Amino acid sequence: MSKQRVYEIAKDLNVSSKDVINKLKDYDVEIKNHMSTLEEKDINILLDIYTQKHDESKNSKPIDADTVKIEQENNTEKIVKVAAPSHKKEKHYDTRPTVVEIDKYDNEKIEKLVPDKVNDEKPTKHKIKKTAGKIKGKKEKTEKPPEKPVAKKPPKLMKVQIPDEITVAEMAEKIKKPAAEIIKKLMSLGVMAAVNQNIDYDTASLVAEDFGIKVEKEIIVTQEEILFNDMEDNPASLKSRSPVVVVMGHVDHGKTSLLDAIRQTDVIATEAGGITQHIGAYRVKINDKKITFLDTPGHEAFTAMRARGAQVTDIAILVVAADDGIMPQTVEAINHAKAAKVNIIVAINKMDKEGANPERVKQELTEHDLVPEEWGGDTICVPVSALQREGIDHLLEMVLLVAEMQELKANPERLAKGTVVEAELDKGRGAVATVLVQKGTLKTGDVIVAGTAVGRIRAMINDKGVKVESAGPAVPVEILGLSEVPEAGDVFYAVKDERMARVVVEKRKDKIKEEQFNAHHKVSLEDLFEHIKQGEMKELNIIIKADVQGSAEAVKQSLEKLSNEDVRIKTIHTGVGAIAESDIMLATASNAIIIGFNVRPNPGASSSAAQHEVDVRLYRVIYNAIEEMEAAMKGLLDPTFKEVILGHAQVRATFKVSNVGTIAGCYVTDGKITRNSDVRIVRDGVVIHEGKLDSLKRFKDDAKEVASGYECGIGIERFNDIKEGDVIESFTMEEVKA
Repeated sequence: MSKQRVYEIAKDLNVSSKDVINKLKDYDVEIKNHMSTLEEKDINILLDIYTQKHDESKNSKPIDADTVKIEQENNTEKIVKVAAPSHKKEKHYDTRPTVVEIDKYDNEKIEKLVPDKVNDEKPTKHKIKKTAGKIKGKKEKTEKPPEKPVAKKPPKLMKVQIPDEITVAEMAEKIKKPAAEIIKKLMSLGVMAAVNQNIDYDTASLVAEDFGIKVEKEIIVTQEEILFNDMEDNPASLKSRSPVVVVMGHVDHGKTSLLDAIRQTDVIATEAGGITQHIGAYRVKINDKKITFLDTPGHEAFTAMRARGAQVTDIAILVVAADDGIMPQTVEAINHAKAAKVNIIVAINKMDKEGANPERVKQELTEHDLVPEEWGGDTICVPVSALQREGIDHLLEMVLLVAEMQELKANPERLAKGTVVEAELDKGRGAVATVLVQKGTLKTGDVIVAGTAVGRIRAMINDKGVKVESAGPAVPVEILGLSEVPEAGDVFYAVKDERMARVVVEKRKDKIKEEQFNAHHKVSLEDLFEHIKQGEMKELNIIIKADVQGSAEAVKQSLEKLSNEDVRIKTIHTGVGAIAESDIMLATASNAIIIGFNVRPNPGASSSAAQHEVDVRLYRVIYNAIEEMEAAMKGLLDPTFKEVILGHAQVRATFKVSNVGTIAGCYVTDGKITRNSDVRIVRDGVVIHEGKLDSLKRFKDDAKEVASGYECGIGIERFNDIKEGDVIESFTMEEVKA
C-alpha cells in the first residue's frame, strides 16, 4: 500500500482529520498535522478501528465470549480478560475481588501477628496547651471542665464599596468621617490631595482600613455593557461556521484574476458596466461547504480594519507569481498577515507562463519564515493558474482543510455582532454598509449600532444582489437604514433597546471629541524607558525603511541585538524606498516606531504620522540610530534639539552659472524656503545630500524667504548635482526647552 496523507485517509473514511489524529494518538502513533504521511501499519490500525466500529454497531452482544471468560471457583466469580489484538495497547485489568478466608488462620497464628505490648487498656488522651511559647502535655482529664461564659458578639464591621477612583469628599460621605481626617491620613501615607481631588482604589482602601472599615470594589456597569451582549457563548450553543478568507499579494501577481476564477465571474467587466451588485464580500460553495471571501482593495484596508480592533479573517491566501517570485508588496502582505496572526496559504499563480519556477518561490518564502509543508514546514503551497482555471478546486479544498483544523464555530441563536467591511453614502439609498456577521443572526428590522451610527435595518441584500430577511455567522450582507456612514472596521451590535442605543451613540460622539483634545499617547523613544520601568513594555515593534535592502538589513540586525531581559526589539517590517502611508497604518495597528535610514516620508505619510502620533525617526548614520535606541532603553535619552520642517520646493529647471555653480529653478510647493536654512535634496524619496542653502533669489534680487506658490532660484553650498524633479526640503533645528 502506498503512503497516504492524513486528510486523504480521513476523506476516504468520511471522518474529520482531527478525529483520525486523535484515534492514532490513542495507539501511541504521533502525527504532526493533517498533511503528515501515514505508514502502512498506521493505515492498518485505522482500518481495524473503523471496521471494528462498524462490526460492533451490527453486533448486539454486550460481551464477546472470546475476549471475556467467567470462572467459578469456591463459589467466587472471577472475570479474566484475554489480551486484545496485537495492534491495540495491551492493557490488563484484574477484576477479581480481594477475599481473605479467615478460617485458614487459627488463633495461634493471629496472636503471633499482633505485637506483645498491645493490651486492652484504653490509650491515654493528651491535651496540648500553649503556654509562654512552650507546648505542654496535660494528664488525662478526670473532671468535667467548667462551662465557658458566653462571649459578647464583636461589633459588625462597616463595609463600603469604592470605585476605581473617588474624590476625598465622596469618600468622607461614604465612610461617615470628616474630610479633614481623611486628608491627615493621606498625608501620613505621603499623598497630598485636596477635598475635590481624586484618589485611586488602593489608596482609598488603605485609608478606610485605618478607620477599621472594610472596603469592597464597586463594579460600575456602563450603558454599553448593559446594551451589548459581549458574554462568551455556552460551548453547547456553538455550531460550525464558514471560514472567512482574504486574498493578498503583489499588484501584478493575479489577485483579481484568482478572485474571478474563484467566483466564476468576470469582476472587471461587470464592475465597468455596473450590472452586478458588488458588496466587497461574497460566498462560494465547494464540496457542500461554503467559504466567505473579503474582496478588500489591498493589505492597507486589511490593516486599517485591524487597527480599529476588528479581527475579521481566519485565513489569508497569499498570491505569488511563479515567474516573478517574492516582491516588495508580497513582503508587506506577509508581514500584515503575520501581525494579524492568521493562517497563510500560498497560491503560486501563473503556472501556465514560461519561466514559471515554483521551487524558487518556495525557496524565497523560507527567507520570510514560511516553510512549505513539502520541506518539513507548515505552510501549504498550491500551484494554480487563474487564467486556465487550474488548481482552483485544490486551493479551496486546502482552505476547507485548514478551516477544519481550526474548528471555527459561532452561536447563531443570539443577537448579531460583526464588523463593517466597507461603507458609503449612496445618493438614492442613503448610508449603505457592507457588514460581516460574526456571531448570532442579523434580521431585517433589527436595531443596530456601528461606531457612531445607529438605525433600524430597512433592507438586507446578499452578495448575489438578492434581498434576504436574515444572515447568520460568516455571512456578508449589505444593509440600509443607518443614520450615518460608519467606518470600515467598526464593530456593530444588534440591540433590543433603540432609545438606549441612541444615548450610547451620543456618548460615543462626546468621547471622540474629548479624545481629540487628549489624544492617546503612542509609544516613542522619549518615554520608552518609563514604559520599561513600569513593566508595561515587554516588546518594542519597529518598522525599518531604507534606501537599499542592504542598509535595511544592517539596521535591523544592529537594533535587534540591543534586546535585553526587559524589552525585546522586534522588526515587524523592512522595506526599501520612501516612508509611505501604509507604513504609518501598520505602525498604528502594531504600536510601532518607524526608523528611516537615508529616506524621507511622503507628504501624506507625514500628516498621517502626526495625526496618529506615530514616532518616525530619520537617520543618515547607522551608529546614531543604535546610540539613540540604547540611550532610550537605559533612560538616558534627553533630546535637546528637534527638527522643524519649513517647506518644500520642487526643482523644475537647472542653470549652470560660471564661478557660481548649478542654480535650481524651483517652485515652492508648501511652507516657505528661508535663506541660510539647512536643506536636504530628496530624489525619489531618498536623501542624496544634506547641507546649507547658499543663495535664494526672486528673479535677480536676493530674498530672505520665498513663500508657497512662488518661484525662486536656489543655490546649494558645495553641491551641484541637482536634477529636475528633485525636492529641496528646507528645515531648521530648534532647541527643546526642558
